Amino acid sequence: MSEAITQPTPEPRHRLGAEVRRRPSGEAPPLPRQLGSTGKVWLAITAGFALLVVVVAVNETMQDGVELLDSAISRWFASWRTSSLTDVMEVLALLASRWVIRAIRWATIGTLIVFRRWRHLVVFIGAIIVEAALSYSLMNAIHRPRPLGVSIVGSWQEFAMPSRPLSGLAVTLIGVAYCLIPHGRIRDAAKWVIAGVLVTAAIARLYLGVDHATGALFGALLGVAVALTAFRWFAPNDVFPVTYRRGRAAHLDVGGARGEAIAKAIKDQLGYRVLEVKPVGLAGSGGSTPLRLRVRDELTGEEELVFAKLYAKNHVRADRWYKLGRTILYGKLEDETPFQTVRRFVEYEDYTLRLMEDLGLPVPEPYGVVEITPEREYMIVMEFFDGAVEIGEADIDDGVIDQGLKLIRAMWDAGLAHRDIKPANLMVQDGNLKLIDVFFVQVRPSPWRQAVDLGNMMLVLALRSDAERVYEHALRSFSPEEVAEAFAATRGIASPTQLRSMMKVSGRDLIADFQALAPHRPPMKIQRWSVRRVVLTLGVVLAAFIAFGLVVSNWAVFA
Repeated sequence: MSEAITQPTPEPRHRLGAEVRRRPSGEAPPLPRQLGSTGKVWLAITAGFALLVVVVAVNETMQDGVELLDSAISRWFASWRTSSLTDVMEVLALLASRWVIRAIRWATIGTLIVFRRWRHLVVFIGAIIVEAALSYSLMNAIHRPRPLGVSIVGSWQEFAMPSRPLSGLAVTLIGVAYCLIPHGRIRDAAKWVIAGVLVTAAIARLYLGVDHATGALFGALLGVAVALTAFRWFAPNDVFPVTYRRGRAAHLDVGGARGEAIAKAIKDQLGYRVLEVKPVGLAGSGGSTPLRLRVRDELTGEEELVFAKLYAKNHVRADRWYKLGRTILYGKLEDETPFQTVRRFVEYEDYTLRLMEDLGLPVPEPYGVVEITPEREYMIVMEFFDGAVEIGEADIDDGVIDQGLKLIRAMWDAGLAHRDIKPANLMVQDGNLKLIDVFFVQVRPSPWRQAVDLGNMMLVLALRSDAERVYEHALRSFSPEEVAEAFAATRGIASPTQLRSMMKVSGRDLIADFQALAPHRPPMKIQRWSVRRVVLTLGVVLAAFIAFGLVVSNWAVFA
């Protein structure tokens, strides 16, 4: 009987830390998606009250009891009526008027648009629509009349359960708190102010006889519950904080609960204790949150710096819109298939890092993927080029120029294209050129895309030197015809925004300089028409028209 052959355990590319730990089934992830205790309480109270309303609606004995209670409360409030107090209450009741609510809503929507807080805008509008649909359906299902036995002072519409004005005011004010007020003491104080406003409006409406006590209570609870659930679930503060500092929506806050979750996830999944988390390179990154982490191996006590990119679901949505926009504006220049999940984001970048490292290209060593929240947030961790500076701030010599051009040649020979060659993605460390941010790397790209990589690399190098010098070095790795092809392709959208901005600041027309040095070749056409492009364009126009029509037809929702 032959002996079993024991295969050696494969060593990871990068040695893991001392305390790698697998998360057991059922254990919450480092940053769980949750409503929070207050959100659950409000949701439970509202659900319980809604259940009570249903029970009362089918039980005549309980209906009689509720009517007697509401009638007694209404008569008690009516007994306080005086001419002067009625005038005051009529003014206070305006807090729940359609025009006040409309003004608050549109002011909030305008503010969110100005600050480009699109996630909060969508959730705010969605909460308003859901509240309106729920309150309208409940009102028509219950068919409860206005208070009986007291004279009604003021105007009223529809049935009385739940109170739609109070429900609309509640969802609006809670939405304002979660959309415009930063998390903390100010928001906590605002919630008490909102509670005071709702109580004041409810008392005024009870005094005027336009609402029942139970209808007013149910309306306020419904509005608060819908808003809290919407914002706690779809725009949690840890993921979408309300801030007024300048910055891109792609850059997530890494303090508070998320910072703690990052530290826990890296400790469990890579075995390192996180000592510091610091955002870096934000100006050159628009599709992720780049971070520099200082970590320590608890076994050896050694500390080192690593680089990480934090990806979330909003980056997936941004990628979809970006690729849809490119398809509509320019057609199918290259693969514009969007990623479907954030997990695929990090998997693909981890793959391209390992592929390029295998080819000997100067990219960061990959450490692995870290899960923060399943299917919502992930990090890819890699080597940090300590002491490296962006090429736009480095001294460029002939060695760096040759390294940049040979890098493009090596990618051409391997059938790769970086697709995002710009100063922010090229680092110089001790005279050696390093390439970072390989997320857009494409395997077996079109010849057009490879030519654009060459053109962009030559432009980046020329910004720190001159076109003649870079062109002479380019001829050591490329033919004059290949250089001519590069600058026939590299124009307009083919160059990253940062590169175009830096060329504009320099005041030099580097593309024209290179075109004058290389053999003449007509510019390549960027526009690519196809059936898919036409269909997508018509679909977007139709969707925009339908959305505009829905807003106009549902104007009352914002009243």
